[in-house]
Amino acid sequence: MTHENRFLALKLDLPKAPKPVAVYKPVLVAQGLAYVSGHGPVQVDGSLIRGRVGVDLTLEEGHAAARQVGLAILATLREQFGSLDRIRRIVKLLGMVNSAPDFYEHPKVINGCSELFAQVFGEDAGIGARSAVGMGPLPGNIAVEIEAVFELV
Repeated sequence: MTHENRFLALKLDLPKAPKPVAVYKPVLVAQGLAYVSGHGPVQVDGSLIRGRVGVDLTLEEGHAAARQVGLAILATLREQFGSLDRIRRIVKLLGMVNSAPDFYEHPKVINGCSELFAQVFGEDAGIGARSAVGMGPLPGNIAVEIEAVFELV
């Protein structure tokens, strides 16, 4: 099954691909890699999931926010390349969690995005190297920001 077919079978609702809010490109392709700039948890209605995980949001809500970031990244990839089938595999994710100083479950939050990518791209191509760190604050008080590197076909 292709990435695009797997994506369609999951019946996912994507937000519109977010537009840059500063001076950067959403995706830059170099030497067969697509570098995806940091994305926030953009919902289908265009709103953002905001707040600090461990204070304003639970671990589960943070996990859902990370999944929503993954959906925003998928929207950007589809807009940029026309199809997810241009993606060979995820190479690296950097997940940043807007968290309370005493919150230590950042990897469990970022699993929301990683699990989504494993569903869409398959276990082998959808799981890559990853870092998950706590930050505070993130721009606009968003709950999660994730950047990614994908290998292209």
